[in-house]
Parts: sequence; C-alpha cells; structure tokens
Amino acid sequence: MGEDIWDLVVIGAGAAGLLAAARAAEGGLRVILVEKNRKVAVKILMSGGTRCNLTQATNTRGIIAAFGSQGPFLHSALAALSPQALVELVEAEGVPTKVEETGKIFPVSDRAADVAEAFVRRLQRSGATLAVEEAVLGMHPLPVAQPTETRFEVTTSRRRLTATRVLITTGGQSYPGCGTTGDGYGWAEAFGHTVTPRRPALVPITTTAAWVAELSGITLPDVTVSLWDPALVSSARCRTPGADGWPAPPSSSGVGVPRSLPARAAESRATRRGSLLFAHFGLSGPAALDVSRVVSGHAEPRTLQLTCDLVPAVAEPALAAQLRDSLQAAGKKSVQTVLSQVLEILPRRVVEAVLSMAAVPGEQRAGEAGKQMQQRLVQTVKHLPIPVSGTLGFKKAEVTAGGVALTEVDSRTMQSLRVPGLYFAGEVLDLDGPIGGYNFQAAFSTGWLAAERML
Repeated sequence: MGEDIWDLVVIGAGAAGLLAAARAAEGGLRVILVEKNRKVAVKILMSGGTRCNLTQATNTRGIIAAFGSQGPFLHSALAALSPQALVELVEAEGVPTKVEETGKIFPVSDRAADVAEAFVRRLQRSGATLAVEEAVLGMHPLPVAQPTETRFEVTTSRRRLTATRVLITTGGQSYPGCGTTGDGYGWAEAFGHTVTPRRPALVPITTTAAWVAELSGITLPDVTVSLWDPALVSSARCRTPGADGWPAPPSSSGVGVPRSLPARAAESRATRRGSLLFAHFGLSGPAALDVSRVVSGHAEPRTLQLTCDLVPAVAEPALAAQLRDSLQAAGKKSVQTVLSQVLEILPRRVVEAVLSMAAVPGEQRAGEAGKQMQQRLVQTVKHLPIPVSGTLGFKKAEVTAGGVALTEVDSRTMQSLRVPGLYFAGEVLDLDGPIGGYNFQAAFSTGWLAAERML
C-alpha cells in the first residue's frame, strides 16, 4: 500500500463533504475527498423527489428556529453561509432557482442532477482530488513532535493517507441504500466522542387501521397532524371526561380530543400543518414526516395517539354552525351529500371514511341528523384519530436524528473539542430539522464553516 500526504482528508462526498472539500482546496490546502460509493452526492440526487429541495426561503433566524434546541449550534455556520449565500453559490454555477409556495427552494429545472453537477464542477475547479469507490477502513492519530501539531493516518481499501486534518462528513443512517450506513459514528466513538442514540426522522408513519390503507394514494394538501401522549394527558388533573366542559381524552377507537386541558397536558408532543398522503402502510407527506421523529423516539410508539384536523382553515365552531345550517336546509338529501358539500375540498372516499369513523349512516336523511350526530361528525373532521404502530425505519427515513454530541464540537469551527485536527459536518452531527430544505442548509453551512476555519 502506498502512502499519500495531505493537508485535509474529507470522508464522505455528500452535501457537506463536496462543498467543504472544494472550499478548503480553493484556500490552498491539499485536499482529498474519499467516497466509498461509485457515485457522489447520492442523497442530493434523490432528495425532493429527484428535484432537490436545496434550502428554505428564510433568513438565518428562521433556520435556527426550525431546529429548536439544536438551532443555536448553527449560529456561526449560518453566519458563514446563509440561505441566501447558498442560493447565490448555486446560481453562480449556472443553476437558477425558484421559490415555491411552501418556501422550499428548488432548481428551476426541477432536476436534482443539476445541483449535484454544480457542486462537482466547483470541486473539480478547486483542485481537490476526488477518490470514489474507496472505503475508509479506519483512522488514528499519529505521534507528533510538537503539542500544537496534529497528524492522522487514514487507512482506506487502497492505501494509507496521512493528513494534518480530517473532516468526517459521512452522513447518518438514513437511506442506507445510498451508502449512509453510520460509519462516522464508530470513528467518532473511537476518538472518545459521545454519539447520542440515533433514530429515523422525516420517515413515513405506519398504522394498523385498515381504512387508512383503503385511502391509499389520496393526498390532502392542507391538514394539521398532532401526536399526543395519553400518559401525559391522564397525568394532568384527573376529572371526569366531559365535566366542566372538558372533552374526553383521545382514544384509538373514537373521537374526543383534549382542547381545553391545562396547558402542559394539552400540548401535543408534535403538531405540523401541511400536505398528507395516505398510503397502504399508513401516512406520508410533509405533515406526517415532520412529526415522525417523536414516533421513532418513543419507547412505546403504539401508545401514542395521532389526530388529523382535515380542515384546519375552518374553526370548529364555524364548521359546526355550517354543518347544522346545511343539514337543516337540505330536507330529504342524504347526510353524505350534505357533508360532501360542506367539505367540498375533501375527496369522496375521505368523506365516507369520516362518516364511518363517526358512526353516522351516510344514507340517512339530513333532516334526521340530530345534535349528537352532528357533534360526532364535527369532532371526527377536526380530530380524526389514527392509531400509530411505528415507522418505516431508517430504510425510508430522509434524515437521522441523533449523532455526534454537539457539546463536544466547537460550533465556531466544527472542530472536535476532544481531538484537535478532527472536524465534523453535516448529518453525522446530532442535528435534524423539519422537511423543507433545512437539513441540506445545515449540511452545506457546517461543511463550509469547517473549511473556512482551516484556512
């Protein structure tokens, strides 16, 4: 095996690795980017339905807020490469972008390949060396003459690489078919880093409800999905369901979701509004994906309760009044006909499911629909219960939650606080944000910052 000497070895040619390697080489460092797969930027090519949701049309504060408690870690990275700067970088490579209604930013061509090729072009111009189909087998620090010096030996399937710095950008465990099999975690632990438990995020949610499978293929463009933990609700002040105006706690078999519980108990574990896709296994689409990290992170996901507000744009009292008035004016029309008119934005099959879940015969005459029946319909529309069984796991997850502990990485440089000369960027870190380009932005920004601080 031959020996090669480099200023920087970058491991993993994804979003963070490609940009970091190019920026470091542009600054004069001798850089090699090592990728075990034959192709680079595989997740970029797959993302956004092969369209590549590059980032979100927001400012630095918006990105930080989206990551919740993890957000402050990104202050320096986003100061180095903001969403606007990222867009300008891509457009400077000849890839114009567009902003969609959701704030997602895509290439105008709707081709993820254009984005991937842009980063590869920049890498090639930078003078960095790209080594594909070369797996890293291990690495360790080498003895140095001075305490301020750092040297590493990286053993690959082809050779031994010696470098003064190593940047790990291997991604997480999501979409293992892309080659993201969690290699970086083991190396981080070998260097003494804490790796927080990993779990799938932005992953479809599964259910045992047969009626959900019957709606497979239907997409609702505007739904609010909420996850509740019955244990937290029941541990609030105990009262008789319905007493003092309190509705019953949520159940997997019926309706009745807490709307006026004390603040702590009434807060859902996660709530997101967006489009929802019914599938044969359960639920997908942005609204479901964004709450999925709670499901995968729960010790007993089957105990969680998921509810859907099918018409979040209409307040519950307004919906109740509209349904009441429509039923009274409908005469001999069926309840299903009236409900379909009131819920005109919902497909027929969804209306039929609502009737079934509310135990209301669709063929019943509208004029015979009493107050209790109307209440059941409104409750079902606004708090449709769907039992949770789990998720589709890492195989179908877009992002990994968990990873290298942020408290052990200098957020101003991305350098390890345990091992000088060792850096981390991208999804290998304990960073995961919502759907909408946030995770790509974090990967690009942390990779860029790491390279900048090495120059």
